[in-house]
Amino acid sequence: MVRGDRHRVTVERPAAGGRMIARHDGAIVFVSGAIPGEVVDIEIEKVQRGTAWAATRAVVDRSPDRVDAPDGACGGSVFAHIAYQRQRWLKSQIIDDAFRRIGRITLDGPIDVAASPVDGYRMRARLHMRDGRIGFFREATHALCDPGPTRQLRDDTVSMIRRLETALSAAPAGLIREVEISENLDATDRAIHLELHPDAEPSSLTSLVQVDGLTGATCAPGDDPRTFELFGSPIVSDRIGGAQLDRHVRSFFQGNRYLITPCTEWVSRLADQGPLVDLYAGVGLFSLTVARLRGAGEITAVEGDPFAARDLKRNASGAITVIELPVEQYVHRSAQPVATTIVDPPRTGMSKEALARAMAIRSPRFIYVSCDVATLARDARVLVDAGYRIASARAFDMFPNTAHVETVMAFAR
Repeated sequence: MVRGDRHRVTVERPAAGGRMIARHDGAIVFVSGAIPGEVVDIEIEKVQRGTAWAATRAVVDRSPDRVDAPDGACGGSVFAHIAYQRQRWLKSQIIDDAFRRIGRITLDGPIDVAASPVDGYRMRARLHMRDGRIGFFREATHALCDPGPTRQLRDDTVSMIRRLETALSAAPAGLIREVEISENLDATDRAIHLELHPDAEPSSLTSLVQVDGLTGATCAPGDDPRTFELFGSPIVSDRIGGAQLDRHVRSFFQGNRYLITPCTEWVSRLADQGPLVDLYAGVGLFSLTVARLRGAGEITAVEGDPFAARDLKRNASGAITVIELPVEQYVHRSAQPVATTIVDPPRTGMSKEALARAMAIRSPRFIYVSCDVATLARDARVLVDAGYRIASARAFDMFPNTAHVETVMAFAR
């Protein structure tokens, strides 16, 4: 097989990342735009060490679960051609497959994936600006695509983006690279952060970004920790699980407005009574909702990102102990026993050191919240080898029409 070849294959099963697995002459082919059970004509895009990546060019034997979709290659839409109920089942299979292959763990049964409405679910989005247009990237490219038809954003959010495009047409060319949007549950607060090119001069932006539908705007070059406030407030606010959660537009926060409350309530129910430590605590989503819903005991929340840590301190208001340190530094210096450890690490999972030190705390209950099944399965293997067992597992479809899924797994000693 070489790039550009055309072949007919039968699609077998899903793979992490959104493609489906098929075979041609015994070689694995990762196929985009297909559904397990379909017979499709494909075009080879890449071949590497005997494995191929391909795109569906024609569907010969169509699945009853195939639906019409606008642009499946636009960011956040790789599953948009699949009926939603089947998407959830495929995500359950992806979790099971990752645990068998990566974690060498056989789960007791299919994991339930809680459903989400697919329209307007996103409260946070990172878009790109190129040649005056704002949009998502098409998968594996730097080509922009229109965010509206993907249905991830509210209609009024898309309308705001259109007005912002028009307003920013008066800005110097090449000034802005990325546009990060953060809004609250009912979108009464909506702030943006503009990531600028290095050495950009932002003074012209103050008047341009004051468009209808925005309550605040900030900017900064790249990952510069300094932020220039352009207008309004960079803070958006919600009350979730009885906790007041204010967060800066640059702070990480769960992105699905429909499932954030069910997910946090589920995590709260899993926590044992007694002292609790929340690692990668963000702005306090889990630690503060556990405190309000369960009153589990003494709670320590650990966060290293300066924006999220600042929000966490403000939200905590003395109700919990806040430690502003990277998790690796905190667990290196502290091994105080607690009843429950909650971790919600980035997509890369926990570092080996952080996981080893966190396990040294020897919590009877270890709750792992993950947006990446591969790193969760990897870390689950380490936890099981250290004497933990999987007590419960449930997933939340925080990212409908994509191959991503949020999994909450509770381990017990």
